[in-house]
Amino acid sequence: MQVLIFKLNDEHFAVETAKVQVINDMMEVTRVPKAPSYIKGLINLRGNIISLLDINLLLNIEKKNQGEENVVILNVGEEQVGICVDEVEEVIEVEEEKIEQLKEEKGENYIKGIVNFGDKIVTMIDIDKLI
Repeated sequence: MQVLIFKLNDEHFAVETAKVQVINDMMEVTRVPKAPSYIKGLINLRGNIISLLDINLLLNIEKKNQGEENVVILNVGEEQVGICVDEVEEVIEVEEEKIEQLKEEKGENYIKGIVNFGDKIVTMIDIDKLI
């Protein structure tokens, strides 16, 4: 399976490339009054209005730096959503058997597993379950 690896702070995460629509530089965000805190706002991508989510809040990761550099547009169900990431690193092929499964913990069923690449450990995210 091919995955897209991205960074949030100093941690590495991955989503399946089958879910990835587009990777863009950060763009203008229109705030939405009274929206939940994990919704950063709306973005206009080639005429399509897409919700931009704060994945740091969804993953319960403290945000260290304010400079998100990339927006990853994902297909989640019938919708497209954007997530802000610090850096998109690479697209890489991962064999299913290299994904170490985690014991199910309450509230963290969105984690598919962990992949150890030697130089970095990547957390695989099931984006459908997260969002």
